Amino acid sequence: MLKSIINLFFPKSCSGCDAILLANEEIICSICRHNVPITNHHLLLENEAFKKFYGRIPVEHASAFLYFHKKGIVQQMIHNLKYKGHEEIGTLLGEWYADELKETLKHFNAYEIIPVPLHPKKFKERGYNQVHNFGKTLSEKLNLNYNDKILYRKIYSKTQSKKNLLGRTEGIETIFDVRFYEKDHNKHFIIVDDVITTGATLEACSRALLKIPGAKISIICMAMAQS
Repeated sequence: MLKSIINLFFPKSCSGCDAILLANEEIICSICRHNVPITNHHLLLENEAFKKFYGRIPVEHASAFLYFHKKGIVQQMIHNLKYKGHEEIGTLLGEWYADELKETLKHFNAYEIIPVPLHPKKFKERGYNQVHNFGKTLSEKLNLNYNDKILYRKIYSKTQSKKNLLGRTEGIETIFDVRFYEKDHNKHFIIVDDVITTGATLEACSRALLKIPGAKISIICMAMAQS
């Protein structure tokens, strides 16, 4: 009853199109849920996400759940997640994608999910890591460990979305590092992030984790930029 009254005066809007949500809708409306562009990367080993890193870093698996188009539903969702505090979007996408990934990841013997970290200054500014809920939900649904301590960001940098291609890749290989122990040897780590664009950030994270003896790397993202 109270929830209905609150929704009457403060109606929730869709994170994909800003339409007012109906009583039976959560986070995104039924139209956006039906129209989000799903990649189906999990159905193909050498998909376009995997090929993005081919010859750059050795990855066991790479996939993104959705396609990211400028001015599209997914861009709006990611914007609301990163800059408007709508962390529930990460949870939604994690629950949704976990169902698709269960069968695929059985063949990879993955052990631990690692979110791309924010620099402490950035974390303080934003108040949260936009990847946390996505990674945590995947870990729970796929029965994997979640570790947000092993990989860390050494250098503070401005928002990637405001940089050009050169600015996004310049010097990025020095940004991340790892703190690890012998118990971390020979593990298969899954790095999670929001959007694959150039792949430079994920490559840098992978190179840092590959300092760990016997480490294997996979990459799973909410979305992948598509022109």
